[in-house]
Amino acid sequence: MKLVLASASPRRLELLARIGIGPTTIDPANIDETPARAELPRGYAQRMAAEKAAAVAPRHPGALVLAADTVVAVGRRILPKAETEDEAAICLALLSGRRHRVHSAVTLVDAKGTARHRVSTTIVTFKRLTEPEIAAYLATGEWEGKAGGYAIQGYAESWVRFLSGSHSGVVGLPLYETRTLLESAGHRLG
Repeated sequence: MKLVLASASPRRLELLARIGIGPTTIDPANIDETPARAELPRGYAQRMAAEKAAAVAPRHPGALVLAADTVVAVGRRILPKAETEDEAAICLALLSGRRHRVHSAVTLVDAKGTARHRVSTTIVTFKRLTEPEIAAYLATGEWEGKAGGYAIQGYAESWVRFLSGSHSGVVGLPLYETRTLLESAGHRLG
């Protein structure tokens, strides 16, 4: 069965490969990802995954379409996908020594057009970060385009004091939830 990944994320592609899945096609949704006013982080992640899948599915009739979105949140505050060093520095200062949540939502649209949804919520606590640590991390460039201004699969993993939930969800695609959705749609896994 044809599988379309509605994402250009190399991390999601790598994560799928870990469970023996290679999408037939990669077709990013390119939708507006602006949070709605007063939108809660978990709901925002769910909405984004669903909207990405809905945008891509009509372009691939009869295929499975897999979409995901990952949101880093401190309380009700949705942290941005850091595009500048200043944004990343603000995110890291906010996350320093604090617990935060990472909501990773997955939507799968099956060949009949039925959408299935799953969300993984992971609690992560960073150690207290010093200004030199933040500056050194910014110099790596790992933060670019990452939700919350960090990549847990890189150097930032050494800051994690506590993690409860899905490590792959923090990277960008919760593998347990993804596997469950694919199996429920009859997709053969490697």
